[in-house]
Amino acid sequence: MSGARITAIGTYVPEKVLMNSELNEMVEADNEWIVQRTGIQERRISCPDEFTSDLCISAVKDLMHRYNKSVEDVDMIIVATCTPDVPFPSVSSMIQERLNITQTGAIDLNAACAGFVYALHTANSFISSGLHKKVLVLGADTISKVTDYTDRNTCVLFGDGAGAVLVEKDEQSNSFLGFHQGSDGSKAQHIYRSGLSNKVNGIELIDTQCLVQNGREVFRWVVRNIPESIRQILEKTQTDLHQVDWFIPHSANLRMIEPICEKLGYPIEKTLYSLVRFGNTSAASIPLALDLGVREGHVKNGDRVLMYGYGSGLVHAGQLLEMNFDEQINPPTPL
Repeated sequence: MSGARITAIGTYVPEKVLMNSELNEMVEADNEWIVQRTGIQERRISCPDEFTSDLCISAVKDLMHRYNKSVEDVDMIIVATCTPDVPFPSVSSMIQERLNITQTGAIDLNAACAGFVYALHTANSFISSGLHKKVLVLGADTISKVTDYTDRNTCVLFGDGAGAVLVEKDEQSNSFLGFHQGSDGSKAQHIYRSGLSNKVNGIELIDTQCLVQNGREVFRWVVRNIPESIRQILEKTQTDLHQVDWFIPHSANLRMIEPICEKLGYPIEKTLYSLVRFGNTSAASIPLALDLGVREGHVKNGDRVLMYGYGSGLVHAGQLLEMNFDEQINPPTPL
């Protein structure tokens, strides 16, 4: 068994900003209504010819620039996304070609908004097993491309973004302290996008290429179940909540994060989220929040970070990590 350490991070969001005031021109949802219900002030939207693979490449380039890292020797690429450029080939294979990584595996992983945490877990497994040495992990989505901008209950939430980390073999240090995963497929019909089939659990779905969400049911399920799942990580790792320096939940909705913190008894002031500026970016939301913490000087080496993702499926996953990045050589590209 060998240690797996997260050595570097990079992120990217599209240049186009979609403000709440602009959404109010599309649907009946003014700034006060949106902020009161979600905490979101703006989000980034990809251009018509800008896709998930493009966001991923920019996030990796940010990582390479900041930490003076090479990715030519990466031996596995894992991309967590539910909005690939095309159903196949994979986004990871596109990244392999564009970054000229000649000797690597390449897989996409779809666990929706929990995807980045699942991808981290997979990378840790690959490295700790001794089968791989350097894994490039990305969480990225262009949810705006599958958003119905006539539905105010969903269109106010979502934006686009990408985050990338390197997970490397390290005999002296290990970032991964504990995890918990789960799924409740009985609720799968509450977040979906129809495809080859228009049924889930025998229930007829709206046949649309856009995302459909029953926000009320998802909210109830998350607030009821996620705090207990987080406690299981703490119990497995014999960690007291006060030993967790930063909590990073999926940035779905601030009004969802607040009751989770309240049930846990964890201060919202030590909770990192990316939704205020970027909205719900699905698999990108957790790496974006982590990187905002790094950029703003909050997250430091030696800090314990508890991240928890949850989304369509309903799948969920958490990781307790100890941060130990390599030295940052150059300043990050502004977001």
